Amino acid sequence: MGESVLFEFLHREMVTRVQSQAGDTEHGKCVSTLEGMGFRAGQGLIERFTKEAPAFKDELDVMKFICKEFWTNLFRKQIDNLRTNHQGTYVLQDHRFRLLTPVSNGKQYLEEAPKFLAFTCGLVRGALSNLGIDSTVTAEVSVMPACKFHIVMQKP
Repeated sequence: MGESVLFEFLHREMVTRVQSQAGDTEHGKCVSTLEGMGFRAGQGLIERFTKEAPAFKDELDVMKFICKEFWTNLFRKQIDNLRTNHQGTYVLQDHRFRLLTPVSNGKQYLEEAPKFLAFTCGLVRGALSNLGIDSTVTAEVSVMPACKFHIVMQKP
């Protein structure tokens, strides 16, 4: 439990630091920087997490690994729901996303949510990239702390 609190604190401080460096008017730059940081971290983490894992059969197998093993290693719980259209689009639902919980006390924070999700979008995109899958990862929040991560696989 202690390490998850440290991760949450580190994440909050990272968002605050990047936001202060980017300035309050540069929201897009802040989100882009956090996503880039997450991308590099995701690349490194997936190498570590898949070191002894069997080879993946297909994209769906990779996504199941992301939802179960990768997510559990990062957030101490599995994704609540995985949906797909079987055409390269996946939606991961987390009904109580750990990194949004501290700022989910009011609707005024809903507009701030993208900053708190950008790093995680980068983590997932970096992990998939290192597994040979180019993708676009975006996040959506309608009621905090629940969120959805939309993953669209890029066709070669």
